[in-house]
Amino acid sequence: MEKNKYLIFEVSGGLGKHVASTAVAMCIKNNNPDRDLIVVCAYPEVFLHLPFVKRVYRLGSTPYFYDDFIKEKDSKIFKHEPYFTYEHINKKMGLIQNWCKLYNLEYNGEQPALNPNIRQYENGVNKWIRDKPIFLINTNGGPLEGQPHAYTWARDMPPQLTLQIVEPFKETHHIIQVCRQGSFQIPGAEVLDKKMSNMELFTLLINTDKRVLIDSCLQHAAKAFNLQSTVLWVTTSCKLFGYDLHSNIQAKLPKDANLPDSYLFDYNFNGVLHECPFFNLDIFDLDEIMVSINLQKNNN
Repeated sequence: MEKNKYLIFEVSGGLGKHVASTAVAMCIKNNNPDRDLIVVCAYPEVFLHLPFVKRVYRLGSTPYFYDDFIKEKDSKIFKHEPYFTYEHINKKMGLIQNWCKLYNLEYNGEQPALNPNIRQYENGVNKWIRDKPIFLINTNGGPLEGQPHAYTWARDMPPQLTLQIVEPFKETHHIIQVCRQGSFQIPGAEVLDKKMSNMELFTLLINTDKRVLIDSCLQHAAKAFNLQSTVLWVTTSCKLFGYDLHSNIQAKLPKDANLPDSYLFDYNFNGVLHECPFFNLDIFDLDEIMVSINLQKNNN
């Protein structure tokens, strides 16, 4: 009797990493079409309804998993952390391709995917209908609640810059700001800083006309929906985490920053205060940003 054949893919970490990992899941399945893909992760809603995923479990909630998928089964396990590879630490290869390489998979350009069902899609679209086209600006990264700092210099958008970006669009667009609780709020904008379902947040993208994002989950979701966006990168690398679909604009970082507490990576994601290399926050080319916004096309 032939054994059941499975692929077990575990994903930990943040929401953006999960959205990116859907491309890895697709690659795993494409390399093993005769096996069922089982995903164990922190955000199962990201993988729900993806046609190449057989079943998804939440980390820490896997009753009878060993009996169902491991014991006397023919299962391949995919449980490695791509962040601690040579290619990632030295910024040699993008996250998705490197992750696939880590598993010795043939990578054929698989990209992130999200597949909200009809009710999620309709609820999201109806929730985000406004009188004017939506200009979405995502000024802060990480969870909307429970963050130690209102502003994280390592990846958040400088407050003064946000005002300059939205000013030309105030009359023509409805401004929605996604930010952290307690962070700087754009006057006159609709502010989203309360917890909501992840699919609710992602479907906001579908209703937008313009998007200015940072290195957070929304830039990965925008790629999954094929929505060209302007993405501002402070210390994180667009080479590692970005997509060619987007207009990726990197901050002006000093070449010889003093980083006494950095270990395997240059900058801490959460922005350790004493390692901030800036003496003012004029770190982006505003003209470059505005040109990028005006060139955006909706490709979904």
